[in-house]
Amino acid sequence: MMYVRFPLSLRNIEDLLQERGIDISHETVRFWWNRFGPLFAAEIRRKRVSQMRAYSNWKWHLDEVFVKINGETHYLWRTVDHEGEVLESFVTKRRDRKAALKFLRKTMKRHGRAHVFVTDKLRSYGAAMKVIGNVDKQETGRWQNNRAENSHQPFRRRERAMLRFRRMRTLQKFVAVHASVHNHFNQERHLYSRSIFKLNRAAALAEWRGLCAA
Repeated sequence: MMYVRFPLSLRNIEDLLQERGIDISHETVRFWWNRFGPLFAAEIRRKRVSQMRAYSNWKWHLDEVFVKINGETHYLWRTVDHEGEVLESFVTKRRDRKAALKFLRKTMKRHGRAHVFVTDKLRSYGAAMKVIGNVDKQETGRWQNNRAENSHQPFRRRERAMLRFRRMRTLQKFVAVHASVHNHFNQERHLYSRSIFKLNRAAALAEWRGLCAA
């Protein structure tokens, strides 16, 4: 959990566990997150998607950010709902109409359709919306998409700690796991009092321990 949730390196986790009396190699940490991270993330996503489908998908914020892999530019597409929940993360080599269309269809297949799609002024979004038939639901404007742009910050901090990525498949795997874990522990503490935040945090930790024990 520490490796995915916090901006720590594999060797940072090795040192922290050593202080707690657990003697392992950083390669063991790598093996653990590769083996169990996707399993935990899939279970978290399954529970959250089933809960979210019971409510109306009011507004989605869509954005893309570039990521360097071995010196080659790739693009990380991200969908965030109106409450800051990361719904989908998708990595492509291009950001043309085909990539945007594949990204939108993947998101809608899992989460249904939103009433409003907030995007930047990238033409690929408009072309993809025409194919899907959501042109009248698209909104663009200055500062309207700040929620999606801010959602990249936790990933950027994590990317710097990992010294970037070497393969596209590894990036796709990590962003999927990272998004699910971030959603689970993101309590938006600025919206609640200290007492309510502590209750929500305790509930998230209890649910996580139950997930690990299953």
